[in-house]
Amino acid sequence: MSFSLPTAESLTVEFKSDRNRLSDRDLVEAVVCLANAEGGELWLGVEDDGRPTGLHAERSQLVGLSGIISARTSPSLTVTVSSVDLQGATVARIVVPKAQGEVATTNGVYVRRRIKADGQPECVAMLPHDRASRVTSFGLMDVSAQSVSGATLADLDPLERERLRQNVQQYGGDRVLLELDDEALDGALGLTVRGSDGNRLPTLTGLLLIGRELALRELVPTHEFAFQVLEREAVAFNEFRRFPLLKALDWLETNFRPYNPEREIQVGLFRVPVPKVDLGAFREAVANALVHRDYHRLGAVHVRIDDDGLTVSNPGGLVDGVTLANLLTTEPRPRNRSLADAMKRIGIVERSGRGVDKIYRGMLRFGRPEPDYRRTDTTNVVLKLATTDADVAFLKRVIEEENRRRAELPIDSLIALAALRDLKRLSTEELALHIQREPAQAKRTLEALVEAGLVQAHGTARGRTYTLAHGVYRADGDKAAYTRQMGFTNLQHEQMVLSYVRQHGSVRRSEVADLCRLTSDQAKDLLKRLKDTDQLLQHGERRAAYYVLGKAAGPA
Repeated sequence: MSFSLPTAESLTVEFKSDRNRLSDRDLVEAVVCLANAEGGELWLGVEDDGRPTGLHAERSQLVGLSGIISARTSPSLTVTVSSVDLQGATVARIVVPKAQGEVATTNGVYVRRRIKADGQPECVAMLPHDRASRVTSFGLMDVSAQSVSGATLADLDPLERERLRQNVQQYGGDRVLLELDDEALDGALGLTVRGSDGNRLPTLTGLLLIGRELALRELVPTHEFAFQVLEREAVAFNEFRRFPLLKALDWLETNFRPYNPEREIQVGLFRVPVPKVDLGAFREAVANALVHRDYHRLGAVHVRIDDDGLTVSNPGGLVDGVTLANLLTTEPRPRNRSLADAMKRIGIVERSGRGVDKIYRGMLRFGRPEPDYRRTDTTNVVLKLATTDADVAFLKRVIEEENRRRAELPIDSLIALAALRDLKRLSTEELALHIQREPAQAKRTLEALVEAGLVQAHGTARGRTYTLAHGVYRADGDKAAYTRQMGFTNLQHEQMVLSYVRQHGSVRRSEVADLCRLTSDQAKDLLKRLKDTDQLLQHGERRAAYYVLGKAAGPA
C-alpha cells in the first residue's frame, strides 16, 4: 500500500528527523502529544521542512517500535507503524489514534498539540485545567455536578432562588419545583450535594444559578460574560459582568432589546412582529453559550452586535462527537450535564435538547440566512446570526402554511425552503447536505413540500430537481420573482429546441438531452410539452421518433 507524504505539518501531522536517531523518550512524547489532541500521523525520518531523509540504521527494520510506544504510554496507546519509501529514503508512518480521555508517558509527561498564533503546530504541557477540560469534553466527568471547594450554603443567594422560582412560572418550567421548600428544591436541581460529613455543599450548578456575585468572583473565576455593541469601529457598549446565570440572562436581554427594533406586518387578520433578531433564537443562543461553555478555561462568553450581525461565542470547543456536519442531527451531549438539566427544568432552554433547531427556526422563518458556526474551532464555539432584512413575502407564506397545518413547519422543511430561496434549484443530494441527513430523508422532505404546494418538482428519477412554487411569491404580489428564481429554464429550453429544429429540420430525444443538458426523461417531458402545444409534430415511434416544427411554432 502506498502513502503520500503530507505537504506540511499541521495539528494532525508531525515530522520528526531520525538522522541522529531520535530518542525513544522524544518519540513517545511526540506520539502522546498527537494523541492528546486529535490524533494523526507522525512521520519519522522526515525533516521539519518536509524533506524525507530516512530512518537511522538502528531503526531501519522498525522492529518493536509499536511495542515501545505501547509500553511507555499510560494508558497504553496502540499505534500502527508502516514503512514507506519516499524519494529513495525509507521513513516510518506512525498512525496515532485520538486518546479517549488523557494519556501520558510512563515518566509522567502530559503534553498536547495545538496551533500557535502564526498557524504552526507545537507541543505544550497539559496543565491540570487542560486535563480536566479534556475529560469533560468526552463526557467522562460532569464538573457542574461536583461541589466547589471552599463554598458553603451562605454563598447561595435567597433572592436568586426566588428569581429561579419566578423563571419556572414565566418560562413554563417544571411546576413541581414550585411546591418544594428550599432544601428540596436545591436537591431536585442539583444545586447542592451531601459532603462526607453529611452537610449540604453548593455545587458548581448551584453557584452558577443562585450564587452570590462575590462568591462567584472568588470561587468560580472562569465565569464571566460580556455584552458589546460596535458601531462602525466605535464602541457604543462594552460591559463585563459575573452575575449568576438567571440574572445574567435577564441583564443581557434587557440590554439587547434597545438594539433589536421590530416592525409589524399584516398576515390575514393578524399583525405579526418582525424583529431584527428573533428573541427566542437570541435567548437560546445566549443560554447555550453560558450553559455549555468550558468552566475550566479562562475567558468570557461574548455577546456582540456589530455591522455584520449578532455574534455569540464561548470558551471551549464542541464536545467530542459533535461536529459542524452533525450539529442538527446528533443526540444532545452537554458538557455540563447537571447545569443543562437544571436549566431545562426551569424552562430556560429547550427541554427536548434541540436548542439548535430553535435557533435555526428563529432565523430561517424570517427568510434570513441560516446560523453560521463556521468560525468554531477546538477552543471556542462561535455563532453568527445575520441581521439582514426579513423576506416579508417568504415569512407570509410560511405563516399561512403553519396556520393551515395548525402546527409549525418541521425544521427540515424550513431549511429546504430557505435553501431553495437562496440557491433557486436543488437536488435531493444537495439538500441532504443542508439538513445533515440521508438523501432519502431529503427526498421525503421535498416531496412533502411539493404536496403542500410550496415546492415544484422538475424531471423524474435521478435527474429530479426542485424549485420554489409560484405561490411562495404570490403571497406578496411579486409576479416577476417566480420567473426570476426559475432562471427562465423552461422557456429557454423550449426556445433552444425550436431554434435547433428550425436550423436542422428535425430533432430527436437524445439530441434534446444533449442540447439542454437534461436526462432522457426530462427531454421526453420537454418534447411532450412542445408536442401538446402544437409547436412540434412527432414522426415515428419510440427510438425511431423524431420531431419537426408544428403549426403553432410559426414559419421555419
